[in-house]
Formats: sequence, structure tokens, C-alpha cells
Amino acid sequence: MLTPTQREFFLNVRISIPVSRILAVAALVFCLSQNGLAAEPIRHTVMSDGHPLALWEKRAASASEAILLVHGRTWSSLPDFDLQIEGEDLSLMDGLVEKGYAVYAIDLRGYGETPRDDSGWLTPSGAADDVIAALRFIAGEDDWHRAPHLFGWSMGSTISQLAAQKAPESMSSLTLFGYWHDPDDRFPPDEPGIEPLRETNTAEAAASDFITPGSISDVAVDGYVEAALAADPIRVDVRSLEDYNALDPSLLRMPTLVIAGEFDPLAPSDNLAKLFTRIGSGRKQWVSVPNSDHAAFLEAPRDYFIHSLHAFIEGTGR
Repeated sequence: MLTPTQREFFLNVRISIPVSRILAVAALVFCLSQNGLAAEPIRHTVMSDGHPLALWEKRAASASEAILLVHGRTWSSLPDFDLQIEGEDLSLMDGLVEKGYAVYAIDLRGYGETPRDDSGWLTPSGAADDVIAALRFIAGEDDWHRAPHLFGWSMGSTISQLAAQKAPESMSSLTLFGYWHDPDDRFPPDEPGIEPLRETNTAEAAASDFITPGSISDVAVDGYVEAALAADPIRVDVRSLEDYNALDPSLLRMPTLVIAGEFDPLAPSDNLAKLFTRIGSGRKQWVSVPNSDHAAFLEAPRDYFIHSLHAFIEGTGR
């Protein structure tokens, strides 16, 4: 006998979805109902300028809107956005699925299951182009109510801003979380002849974002460190930071949310105030997540974070 969740899926599925996709999602729903564990994400491959990108998906059965998550500097999407720890709810993807969304998360070049390109480098402008390719792929995945929403964390926030400036029509809203950049800073060009370092990532680096006492369990931190090092054993090399000199908040005309942990040392309020006051859209919000830091959606105020993000997205449709 089908559970209510399974019945909802089969009643709302569109005939045009390939049978293989229906069976794959149905199998995940069945496993979820049988063992109480979160379903595994579905992996897509998106081509961007001839390069394959890994794109992960989880969705509510009746989702009519989609959101794309863009990770930060060091770690890829699954440890960041779909952390699974027995007895704890930590996955941002699962939390947004519970709110009714189709949730996608991209591995940028060199991260997770996306290989580096021949240059060995990630560049901000190139990463923004890859995000745009993912948004356009998602837009063609279903008959959505409107264009996908874009969410960027840390380095992913500035990459997402570049994507928003390049292709504003590809998104319905923009969320900038843990925004690290001072809008008045300018980056010099790279030194000539530099080569990728391909340094080994460390457990200390993986645990470094969790600084607020009591905000996350030791078990969860250990689980995050294990997942992060397994997904990203080698640190990605980034060059052409001068691409960020093109960042101009006044060009952001879509609804924009600026959100940061109360104690996030990488997103000081003075910088966020510059960013927020210069955003060109009149539909903008600035949210501080209490008792949290750079990894707020993995910490004790997770529900506050998800509620704030959901309320913002829902408000942009009115």
C-alpha cells in the first residue's frame, strides 16, 4: 500500500517526465518510507562550455519552484548542503524540501564530483558562467511557477552575484549568505606564471567555521570533517580574483536577501551595510541569524535560518 507521500508523488507526476526518472524518484521515496533515512540526492551532469558539472537534486513531490545552492571556497555541495548525521537534522537541502521546493546544489570546477578543467584553476567569472548554465538547466527541468532562485554561501555568494549581474533573467531572487567581500576593495591582477598548488585539505580547515560555543554537536562537527575531506581531499586553486572588481550591488534589480550569522567573522556588519545600502532592488532584506557564525544553517538556529529564507522567497512571489 502506498503511503500518503507516495500517493502525492504519483498523483502529481507529469506524464512528460521520463519513466527512468519516475522510477528513480519513486525508489528513493520508498526507501525513505521504509527506513526513515533521508533520500539520496539525484545526480545530474550539466555541460558548461563543454565541461561537465555535477548537479545534485532533491525535491518535494509537488514542488512548483526550484532553488540552486552554490557552495563556498573550500568544500563542495554535499558536505555543505546535505550533511547526514544520525539523530540530527542538518541538511539544508532536506529542510528546503520540507518547505516544498525542488533543491539543486552545484559542484563547481574541481569540487566534489566535478573535475578541474585543463587549466587547473577556478576563476570567479568562469564559475559564474557555470552557475548560469546550471540555472538554465534547472529552468528546463519542469514547468516551474517562475525562474529558479539562487543562493550563494561565502565565496559562492560573490560568484552568485556575478551570475546575477551577467544573467539577471535566469533567476527570480538572489540570496547572499556569509558575504565576505568589502564592496570597496579592489583586487590586483595575478602574478605571471603562477601554477596551481593542489594542496591537501585538512581536518582543521574543515572544522574552522564552527566557532560559536554550543551551536553544533561534536558528533556533527566530526561528521562534517569526515564528509568534507572525503569529498574534497585536495584544495581547489582559485585565480583571477580581479574578476570580483566587476561586482556592483547597484546592478542587482531582482529581490535580494543578505543573510549572515550573528558572530560570523568573515561577514562583518560594516561590509554588509555597504552591500545592502547599495543594492539596486527595492525588494531587499537583511537578516542576522542569532547565536551562529559562518555555517549558520548547520547550527542550532537552523530552523530560524530556513524560516527566514523561506519567508523571503515566498514574499517575492506576492
